[in-house]
Order: sequence, then structure tokens, then C-alpha cells
Amino acid sequence: MYIPAFFAETRVDVLHEFIRTHPLGTLIANGADGPEAAHLPFFLDAAAGLLRCHMARANPLWHRLQSDARVLVTFVGADHYITPNWYAAKREHAKVVPTWNYTAVHAAGPARLFEDAASLMTHLHELTDFQESGSPEPWSVSDAPLEYVEGLAKAIVGVEISVDRLEGKWKVSQNRSDADRQGVIAGLDALGSHSGHEMANLIRDRKSSR
Repeated sequence: MYIPAFFAETRVDVLHEFIRTHPLGTLIANGADGPEAAHLPFFLDAAAGLLRCHMARANPLWHRLQSDARVLVTFVGADHYITPNWYAAKREHAKVVPTWNYTAVHAAGPARLFEDAASLMTHLHELTDFQESGSPEPWSVSDAPLEYVEGLAKAIVGVEISVDRLEGKWKVSQNRSDADRQGVIAGLDALGSHSGHEMANLIRDRKSSR
């Protein structure tokens, strides 16, 4: 991923937390006719540096992941269109254009398939338990009949990625002047939308590179 220095996020703990809060990733692998992708929920095993997910056995993509094939997983967070009308520079010299602010994390590494029943059940438990952890009455895989879950598990394939490259990009107006940044924050907040407030807060949290 192209990352200018002022947009780079290199703190591993921040990147890990981003994955936990935006767990729906896009897994990209080389296919017979070029890149192939699948949108999948991931579980991060931070201590081991691993990402785990599963996909339908009917999805041909998993066949591309044999022999430790390298894959890329992208995670995308808050994003928003930025109009040049919000920039103080527009009133000064009008030499401004629109842009798009966004946050993203890329993780890459070799993929390993796991298909045995025990490993798949362990994965389903860890993934579900993590996603249900914020619920006042969390649902557990064990709440469903065992034979039913085991039957469904036969229709999936597990994927484990050993992450050897992890990078983050927070493009949130750090390259603009303080006056422009304040204008963008005010403009986003004035929209009154969740996405607007979320991006405004990200800009507040990051210092200008200028």
C-alpha cells in the first residue's frame, strides 16, 4: 500500500485494535485468471501473529490457498468525502480540490488451510465468542445442537494466515494546514451524521504534518 509518511500508522497495538473493531476483511489471492477476493470475518490471534477465517467449501478461492500461497487481507474503517468548500485555503486562493479521507490496514503473509473437525470447531468457537463478547446474553456455538453445527462445519474450509507484513494508513487531513483542518472538522460535524462525526474525531486525534 502506498503510504506517505504523514499518513502512516505503525503502532502494532493500534493496528491490532483496528482489525478487532473492523473484522470484516477482504482476502485477496492470485487466481487462474488474475486476482480473486472474498469478504470474510476474521479472528485475530495477536500473540501468535495469526489471522483466521473460514469460507464456504463451494467457494473456489480456497483451492488457490494451497502450498502456503501468499495472500493479502485488507480492512477498511471510517471514510468520508472531503469537499474543498471546507478549506480556509479556498477563500484565500481557491487552489483546492476534493479528496477522500479514509483509514485502512493491510495484512499479508502465507496462508494455511485447516479442514479437520476439531480445528474448525475451535475456530468457530473463538470467532463467535469474540463477536458475542459485548452482548448481555452472548450466544455460544454450544447453544446449537452439536450434530447440526458439525454438519454445517463440513461445508466450510478454515484459513490461517501467518502475518509477516502489517501496515496502516490513516489519511485524515494531516497534510492540510491547521486552518483547513479546522474547516474540515466543522464541516463534517455540521453534517450531523455518524460517519461525519467519526471522521471529524479522527482528524482531531491526528496532528497536522505542516
